[in-house]
Amino acid sequence: MRKRWTWFNITSVIFGFAFLYLPIVLLVIYSFNESRLVTVWAGFSTKWYGELFRNQGLLDAAWVTVRVAFLSASIATVLGTLAAVALVRYTRFNGRTLFTGMVYAPLVMPEVITGLSLLLLFVSINFARGFWTVTLAHITFSLCFVAVVVQSRLVSFDRSLEEAAQDLGCPPFRAFTLITLPVILPAVISGWMLAFTLSLDDLVIASFTSGPGATTLPMKIYSQVRLGVTPEINAVCTLLIGVVTIGVIIASLLTKSREVRRRRDEQAALGNH
Repeated sequence: MRKRWTWFNITSVIFGFAFLYLPIVLLVIYSFNESRLVTVWAGFSTKWYGELFRNQGLLDAAWVTVRVAFLSASIATVLGTLAAVALVRYTRFNGRTLFTGMVYAPLVMPEVITGLSLLLLFVSINFARGFWTVTLAHITFSLCFVAVVVQSRLVSFDRSLEEAAQDLGCPPFRAFTLITLPVILPAVISGWMLAFTLSLDDLVIASFTSGPGATTLPMKIYSQVRLGVTPEINAVCTLLIGVVTIGVIIASLLTKSREVRRRRDEQAALGNH
């Protein structure tokens, strides 16, 4: 039985989406504002995007942010996937409870504590703060998110497929890469996208672990916003929104295409039988 929409439900949905997305829409609109005053509309203009691409400080911070996000997301995806496999496949081993707690700890740990603890670690081992310390910090907190996403997919995975491949002489690692990995690939891609987005968004942990020449874009935006919001900030935020949106759409399309292809192959296999 289909539920009918009531005026209360429609109003709640409208107000909910307006609360979530209206500020973002206003930010995008005012990034095309002719006036330097971000709260006064003076006509449509794209000059602030030109000013943005002439602002070397923002461009350098954006390049650092993209490099950190890509590298940390890639390494966190590999480590998070391996951690998820260990949690799902090996339910009994010494130290499993400790390992589980260490994997999930960054999910509930306040970012201030994570950033401060990493700062103390880098200082104690005399590791100069810069690009690599920010990258290691982002790997630390994004790894657990990847592990959770991949683990949820591995729980429902039919291991008999992998075992059948091993019975036919396929080595365990090759069976994992040829059988298991293609099936859980949508979850792995989702985990990478989540880690990439979290790295782009991080301010607190990067502030503790960054050093000379490793200023990320959120840090740069925050330092400039404290002196007043400028149309250039609106422009760079709009570009970030566009990049994240395009990435999410591409990932969704790839996942949907892969799912359609998998269902088509299953139907073809059933038809042959």
